[in-house]
Amino acid sequence: MPLIEAIEIKRKMFFEYEDAPYHCLDVEVSKPTARGGQTLVRVKMRNMLTRAVFDRTFNAGVRVEQALLEKKDMQFLYRDGDQYVFMDTDSYEQTNVAPVALGDAANYLVEQAVAIIAFYQGEIVSVEIPASVELQISDTEPGIQGDRVSGARKPATLETGLVVQVPLFINPGDRVRVDTRSGEYVSRA
Repeated sequence: MPLIEAIEIKRKMFFEYEDAPYHCLDVEVSKPTARGGQTLVRVKMRNMLTRAVFDRTFNAGVRVEQALLEKKDMQFLYRDGDQYVFMDTDSYEQTNVAPVALGDAANYLVEQAVAIIAFYQGEIVSVEIPASVELQISDTEPGIQGDRVSGARKPATLETGLVVQVPLFINPGDRVRVDTRSGEYVSRA
């Protein structure tokens, strides 16, 4: 596997450290102010196997291995108890995914949705979904003629069970676009 120096670690990069895969959540480089000082790289990282998040400071020259992940397009089929069942769109092989591997992505999954699932040595380590998705409003107070106050919001429950704040004119049954990174309403679909 290719070696990279700690100073080359970027946000959202996957790398191996102490025989485990990590995902870089944030990185900060502090350059020395005095001569002879060392450049330090402070990394907020998540262990992809245990899901634990912690900070680690590396000297800039420390080498880590870039994690080689196998990524597959997979379609969400259904929920089986607490497991989510996905199908590989190429081989039609089905895979069960635990909620812990999905993280917040579980709030945006509807049947037939496609996600990119990353595997590390045969184990699922991450699930990537699109930056925004279209979902149907299953419950909210109905909009009333004249509800056009700029910026006014009300809670609405989506078909997945997630509750988001939407404008007053949105009604049950409407389809809306939601940003999966922030969980916020974007527009009517």
